[in-house]
Amino acid sequence: MDYIKEKTPPIREDRLLACNAFGGSCCDLAKTGKKGCLNKTKRSFAQTQGCQLNLSMAILDSIRDSVVIVHGPIGCGGAGLSYGALTSQYHKLRDKNAQGFLWINTNLDESDVINGGEKKLHDAILYAEKEFRPSSIIIVNSCVPALIGDDIDGIVASLQNEVVAKLVPVHCEGFKTKIMASAYDSAYHGILRNLVGQPEHDDSVIEDELELLKEKYKRSRSVNVLNVSSMSRADELELERLLKALDLNVRFLPCYAHPDDFTLATEAALNISICATHDDYFVKHLKEKYNIPYVLQTIPIGIRNTNQWLLDVAEFFGETERAKRLIEVETKELNEALEPFKNQLKGKRVFLSGGEIRILTTAELLQDLGFEVLGVRGYHYDEFANPLIDNLPGNEKIIFNVATGQPFEQANLLESFKPDLYVGHAGMNGWAAKQGIPTFPIFIQSVNYMGYSGVYELTRRVSRVLKNTQFSKNFGKNVKLPYVDEWYGKDPFTYIDSSLAL
Repeated sequence: MDYIKEKTPPIREDRLLACNAFGGSCCDLAKTGKKGCLNKTKRSFAQTQGCQLNLSMAILDSIRDSVVIVHGPIGCGGAGLSYGALTSQYHKLRDKNAQGFLWINTNLDESDVINGGEKKLHDAILYAEKEFRPSSIIIVNSCVPALIGDDIDGIVASLQNEVVAKLVPVHCEGFKTKIMASAYDSAYHGILRNLVGQPEHDDSVIEDELELLKEKYKRSRSVNVLNVSSMSRADELELERLLKALDLNVRFLPCYAHPDDFTLATEAALNISICATHDDYFVKHLKEKYNIPYVLQTIPIGIRNTNQWLLDVAEFFGETERAKRLIEVETKELNEALEPFKNQLKGKRVFLSGGEIRILTTAELLQDLGFEVLGVRGYHYDEFANPLIDNLPGNEKIIFNVATGQPFEQANLLESFKPDLYVGHAGMNGWAAKQGIPTFPIFIQSVNYMGYSGVYELTRRVSRVLKNTQFSKNFGKNVKLPYVDEWYGKDPFTYIDSSLAL
């Protein structure tokens, strides 16, 4: 696991044997995946593909008091536009004096492809330091400079003594991997190499013995909760509320943290992941180098998974009985609040799309509300999905389509299933809406989705969507997808070559 000595992390196809092409039941996916036979599956035709640079920026753009330099053509830099307003608002939720999201693009052109873009990067770093005086400058390497051989690490090394900001190179070139989640490893790799360190404590400066004991106790009850950019501030407050009920001190990393917060990361007694897909690279490195244990099993979405998440944390601190009492109170109150919605939602049929961990836990949540889960579509598959699939009721009947992009496969499935509701990522909901299906986002950055209050908030909003579906029906009647009618009569997984998975 000691990849940190290298400039770049391994891609997930190699590190986790991840795959992005499969069609079949959840049960068949888990059985085949556990044999390690899915890594080489591929498509003979592919419609779209995600880029790990954009996913890396979802983390990096959120770090406060930092400037992000996108080293690449203007098209790559333009990705920052989608993060601007929302990210700046989220910065200010943590620090009212925060400057907001700051980014620069080196704007490489045809001449730079021939002559190299290192001079532009050199000048951009110095400009960022002079203009903004940030705590860190994060350099995001795109495909073009990687292909032409720009040495961004060499430039960083030559300039670090000339600038006050901590320079953080991140190698997240999109062409290297078909598994978008490799982006999380790239972002964490840069953070681990350049921002995380073991702080030195001088306990002798605390003269009072009682104060010394208080300080050591505070450290021993501190936890890092590893958030994701797609969760809301309300999600964080809900998880913090539950952990404080166990008498824990909570720090959220990496999203919307300050660069200095990462130095304190090594003081935590426990790292708490809310998504293994997002965090395994980070927590495993901190366990290996600093011997900090971690919780990685599930995400606190839905009653059962929130219960398990809390119990995993509580067990480490010897607070299992306290956690059980908390769970009893929370679930009793929540079940009473959910009861009025269940008659309306019972028997409704749903299809889900998004990250593998989120769709599987959300599917289980919806089953608890009375939904029939027809199928799920995950952006990729790896070992972290297996326990969630094993615990998902009816997994032998639920279809699992592993696909990053590939809306043509989804369109075929939806035409066959005709679900009452589509729950998916914002980038794919539009495709489902064009088929006349009511849609609901798999995450909502402005409202609570996680923990016990998140279950209620999701239920309330889904209920409202399904009360009046006329808009969706009218939309589907007046918009046509770009696929010929013959496609809907074929097997949706026609173009997946599964021969290598046998």
